[in-house]
Amino acid sequence: MKGLGLFTLLGHPLFWFIWAVWLPQPYENLPLRIFTALTGLLLLSERISRDPTSKLSGAVFTGVLWFESPFLFSWMYLCNGGNQAWLASMAAMILAYYFATDWRLATIGIATGALVARVLFAFWGPDVAPITGELFWVNTMVLAFCISMGMLLSVSSANLRREHLANTLATMGIMAHELRTPLATMSLIGDALRGTATNTPDPMHVQLATRLHTLVRNMNHQIDSQIANARLMHLPGYTEAVSAADLVRETVTSYPFKSSRERDSVTLAVAQDFRFLGLQSLFKQVLDNLIKNALRSLAAASNASQPGDLVIGVESSGGRGRIFVTDKGMGVEPQMQTRIFEPFFSTYSGTGHGLGLAFCQQVIRNAHGTIRVRSEVGRGATFVIDLPALG
Repeated sequence: MKGLGLFTLLGHPLFWFIWAVWLPQPYENLPLRIFTALTGLLLLSERISRDPTSKLSGAVFTGVLWFESPFLFSWMYLCNGGNQAWLASMAAMILAYYFATDWRLATIGIATGALVARVLFAFWGPDVAPITGELFWVNTMVLAFCISMGMLLSVSSANLRREHLANTLATMGIMAHELRTPLATMSLIGDALRGTATNTPDPMHVQLATRLHTLVRNMNHQIDSQIANARLMHLPGYTEAVSAADLVRETVTSYPFKSSRERDSVTLAVAQDFRFLGLQSLFKQVLDNLIKNALRSLAAASNASQPGDLVIGVESSGGRGRIFVTDKGMGVEPQMQTRIFEPFFSTYSGTGHGLGLAFCQQVIRNAHGTIRVRSEVGRGATFVIDLPALG
């Protein structure tokens, strides 16, 4: 983004010199070039370039790119009568614009940019000969070819990125599955220690065996989570009528809490049960992810969790059901609340892969439901799942 900002800031005065002084064209506009160059300062500002994936940065980037590419190039193309220099410039712009953004946005951007430029040209454009006859059709065919090629290449790139994502997720699933072999060995060692303690009572052996079995259980739970998350792009169809209350109770009962204090911090609040179309195993994984995140937030907020610090509730009204997970942890910063459901975005830098909440959202969307977060920094967070209830 900074590179584009620097190119915009320095490039447009340079292009004015090329087209106005060195290789003069019928039309050039220094004030317009200066204004366009100054838009590059927006992309160079720390607030915009610090986080290129934020909504503000995306909006500014899209606006600046649209103004200096499809609009400005279309305007200059019309004002120069569609001559060879600006036909080539338009062709290069189209291909670059498709490369720089999503093909759907690029198509809409080119269409709107050309339309706005044409309307303004009709009122304020210079008096130049219209583009007619053979020149019109030749230019049209060249630009249509560039648009079709740009669209094809952009769609192909999007499909390639999707394939890479699928391969990455599949690799994660395979690696997680392979970890079960050493865990099985650890479990056998724990059984052996426990058997030794039976023949020769030794508290240390019993304690070590218990810790090994707890560790194996926790790691197997994490492996199940990774394998489930790796199925993000290949979720099965939903065929079960799932009871929300049973789902919540089973998830909490089987969750591998690290301590009894952690388990005691969870409170169930089932006001009214409902049933929805889904898969028990997938939605159990959704709640597992939400509970894991809530416990992590609680651990970061205090040294010891208290009863009621994590509430999991079920309620139903007007043909819709709701499951909510509320914690009194650190909360989620406002600028992150719109991004936490994006794949590979994690609020825990270096400790998370950023797939858990993306998996949750996809599972819930496939059930025609929604998930959202309400949070204040330092006052905890509430994740709300809304689902259509079966009649």
